[in-house]
Amino acid sequence: MTNPDFTGYDVDLADPATRLHEVTPSDDTDLPWPARALTALVEGNVRVTSLGGDVATLHVFAGGCLPVQVRRVWASGTTATGIVAMA
Repeated sequence: MTNPDFTGYDVDLADPATRLHEVTPSDDTDLPWPARALTALVEGNVRVTSLGGDVATLHVFAGGCLPVQVRRVWASGTTATGIVAMA
C-alpha cells in the first residue's frame, strides 16, 4: 500500500521506518531484508552483522532504538528479546 501524500518523494535513512519485521535471532540466516534500525521490548545484548560485514555485540534498552544497518541478528550472544527490525 502506498501513501499518495508522499508519492514522488525520495526515502531517506532519517525518515521513519516503512517496514517492520519481528526478528527471530539466527546464527545461520540473514534477515529477509536489510534493516536500518533495531528495537527491543526487553533490554539486553544484540549480536549483529552490519551491512558492511562487521560483527559486533551492542546493548539495547527496552524500547530503545539502535540506528544500525544490519543484515543478521545472531542467536548466540543475543539476550534482548522482542527484537523488531525496521527499514
